[in-house]
Amino acid sequence: MKNWFHSWRAAVRIARRDAWRFKGRSFLVLAMIALPILGVSAADVTLRSSDLSTAESLNRDLGRADARISDPSLAGEPLLQNPTGEQYAPVGDFENKPWPDGPADVKKTIPPGATVLEDTLGSGKLRTTHGLLHTEIRELKASDPMAQGIMRLLDGRFPEKGGEVAATTHFLETSGLRVGSKLTARGLDADYRIVGEYELPSSLGTDQVNALPGAFLAPLDKALKADDLPGTSPTTTRLVSLSGGFTWNMVQEANAKGVTVTSRAVQLNPPADSDVPLYQQDGWGTYEQSTASKTFEMAAMGTIVGLAMLEICLLAGPAFAVGARRSRRQLGLVGANGGDRSHIRAIVLSGGLVIGVASAVVGTVLGVALTFALRPVLEEYNGGRFGGMEIRPLELIGIAALAVLTGLLAAIVPAVTASRQTVLASLTGRRGVRRSSRVLPVLGLIAFALGAAIALYGSTMTDQFAIVAGGSALAELGVVALTPALVGLFGRIGRWMPLSPRLALRDAVRNRGRTAPAVAAVLAAVAGTVAVSTYEASSDAQSRAAYTPELPHGAVSVMLDEGGGRDVPAVRTAVQKNLPTEIRADVDRISVGKPSCSMYGGEDGCGRYEVVVPKANQCPLWMNNGGEDPSEKFSKAERRKLIKDWRCKEGDVYSSVNGGVLIGDAKLLAVLGIKDADAEKALADGRIVSFDKRNIDTNGKIGIRLITDVEAADAAFEKGEDPPGDVKTVAAHQVAGSPNAYGIAMILTPATAEATGLSTVPLGAYYSTGAMPSSAQKQKLDSELDKTGSDVSLHIEGGYVSENSIVLLALTVFAGLVTIGAAGIATGLAQADAEADLKTLAAVGAPARVRRTLSGFQCGVVAVMGVLLGSMAGVLPAIGLRLTQRRSEEDWYREALDEGLSAVDLPHVPIVIPWGTLAALLVAVPLGAAILAALVTRSHRVLGRRAAT
Repeated sequence: MKNWFHSWRAAVRIARRDAWRFKGRSFLVLAMIALPILGVSAADVTLRSSDLSTAESLNRDLGRADARISDPSLAGEPLLQNPTGEQYAPVGDFENKPWPDGPADVKKTIPPGATVLEDTLGSGKLRTTHGLLHTEIRELKASDPMAQGIMRLLDGRFPEKGGEVAATTHFLETSGLRVGSKLTARGLDADYRIVGEYELPSSLGTDQVNALPGAFLAPLDKALKADDLPGTSPTTTRLVSLSGGFTWNMVQEANAKGVTVTSRAVQLNPPADSDVPLYQQDGWGTYEQSTASKTFEMAAMGTIVGLAMLEICLLAGPAFAVGARRSRRQLGLVGANGGDRSHIRAIVLSGGLVIGVASAVVGTVLGVALTFALRPVLEEYNGGRFGGMEIRPLELIGIAALAVLTGLLAAIVPAVTASRQTVLASLTGRRGVRRSSRVLPVLGLIAFALGAAIALYGSTMTDQFAIVAGGSALAELGVVALTPALVGLFGRIGRWMPLSPRLALRDAVRNRGRTAPAVAAVLAAVAGTVAVSTYEASSDAQSRAAYTPELPHGAVSVMLDEGGGRDVPAVRTAVQKNLPTEIRADVDRISVGKPSCSMYGGEDGCGRYEVVVPKANQCPLWMNNGGEDPSEKFSKAERRKLIKDWRCKEGDVYSSVNGGVLIGDAKLLAVLGIKDADAEKALADGRIVSFDKRNIDTNGKIGIRLITDVEAADAAFEKGEDPPGDVKTVAAHQVAGSPNAYGIAMILTPATAEATGLSTVPLGAYYSTGAMPSSAQKQKLDSELDKTGSDVSLHIEGGYVSENSIVLLALTVFAGLVTIGAAGIATGLAQADAEADLKTLAAVGAPARVRRTLSGFQCGVVAVMGVLLGSMAGVLPAIGLRLTQRRSEEDWYREALDEGLSAVDLPHVPIVIPWGTLAALLVAVPLGAAILAALVTRSHRVLGRRAAT
């Protein structure tokens, strides 16, 4: 070895040969390092490929056109826009005058000599093999060369005649139709033939059909309006192609005529911000991420990468220590032949270098190959096609270098340990006396105390999540540093254990150099799992408490607010036929104007009704003051006092019925779970049953105002006056105890409504069920409701459904795998170190099962210690984050009280420990690790030869 190059080359050759000789250990370490590299490299290629460039995005939006002209319906008023056309505003101040509304003359904005292609988008309900499906309808001559790139044809051809359409793959899969099938729309007698299948490259999950301009939307809209049904409300944009492209000056000229423009030339070469008039207006500008936010994201990313590298090093480090133990005679021979400590360190470090390079190559290559292989699956999951497989060599090289660095870092501690052994100890196999560091536990204790203090300060004195997270991370690192000392504390319980677990615990304590890293790896994985699980379980409990059911559990409601209720009887029968219903309560609604009017009015000849709230019962914070905010005349203290007033209490459930008044009978009370004999008697006596005492005047009556002139009513409201209309009064009964009526304000019977002079139309029904409807029953009912051709609103109250169960399961499985892996590595190292002890046990006649049970307990001891310490370390950050969130929500609640907002409730931010996850980690995972280690360990006796003297 003449110089450092030759010595390192020899060290690398020795490490490469050693790695090839011990393939099992090498493969284990390679897999540990390569798997994260595989995931990161695959994620990098996936993200880069799915992130479309500006040119690729424009090809999918504009095809081969140079621009897309859109009418924002500002009545042709001049406007200003940003270079992309996504932001715009009319020129001038419209604060004190009506906002412009109406179409612009788009033809005047098209440059002379330009080629124009119309692109119209609407929607409608199309008939499928299952019923009706709300679908986008696009009228665009897709076969035109200008449209190439917007749609990707997969089968057949694009429409060439008026009676032809093409459909997206998702629509065909959902509808059960195929190329060649007939297609009809609700309200339209004409048939269309599906002649092609296509996809929208950036929106694979869209249900859309394509037709020629004027072939589908116009006839459908006309047919629906003739049948007094809502139309399709199509919007039209123009694709424009012209020589020289659509420049920024041309865009501004088009803006002056009241349209916006998406220009290819402008987006590929955008103007400076100073040349964009919109950015010079008050309140407008380019919105970039703040430096502090970017710094925080970089810090978070660096923390994640650092912790991941620490995790891999903690797992791979003991494996390199195993190699150093098994090669100690070889390393001793190096020292005996003149090699110094630096050469021994170089050999062990070269092992990390060889494995790191191999992991980098294997992980990167497999990551890229996996992305290529799973490209269709990834595109479907992402909902859009890649622009192309984009591989950035510098980024992949950086990821690969991370693997090499991780391998070297994992081998540092074993290298230093191996170099400190004397030549005699290495050749004879003696381990000597090894003392643990006294500085590391002190540093760990300081880091733990400081991190806990920072996290406590962040959770109790500030609203900054970053402070809590940073303090918790520092405290966890402190616990990792304390691990060797904590392992020693565990050894004190060994005196009360049987032989095998006592030997395993003693061996773990005596050899903390290999036990502590494995325990720390388990600790880190379990701590992260427990922290996330605790936070997710607490958030889930908060969401469960905040969930407001619309009906009693299992109850069903069906509403139909169109066509004057002509399809309601069929809808009621369909629900009762397909679901396990018990009680059916038919309900009607009050109608003002034509029977075909919806409950919300808005059409010509349609009015509305409102419940007259007596002045004395109106909340002072809500009283109509002619458009002025009534709460402004009260102080904060007065607002806080008023929102506790019974007049200012709001219901928890928003009513699905406008006005909250239903026409029904006592069966509705039964479905809602309201058991009140007085309420049933009141209905039978012809009185209206009220669930809100604010609606009842001093005479015990309720007034319902029928408004026929909606415009006059709105004008009166603006002036702070009562709207004109006939008021019908009905004797009322107030239900005692304020039961949950699920958004229903009052109930009156059909006979009472008729006697009062209220016109009614069928609305729907409420049902109670004997059991929750199954998925098959729901699907069958949906198919039956589709056949009616009506827009039916169906709700089945299934209660709160948690979405965190899969997350918690995945976290538990991940922590379990890391625990078993780390414990297995520590067990392998223990067996390598304790080979002489095992031979001695065999020589003195120990039973064959001792080797197997000892191996199982060695693995179990590491797992138990890591899981216990990790569980305690993981609860701290979760509690800190929840306390911080509680403070933040309480501050917002106090601000809402000061503003007089009564719709907000006192925040409920619970802290819930996921005992199921903890039980699996504390019991199942260590037990599984111990059993697995015992099963894979050979139990037969192996007696070695006496070493030659």
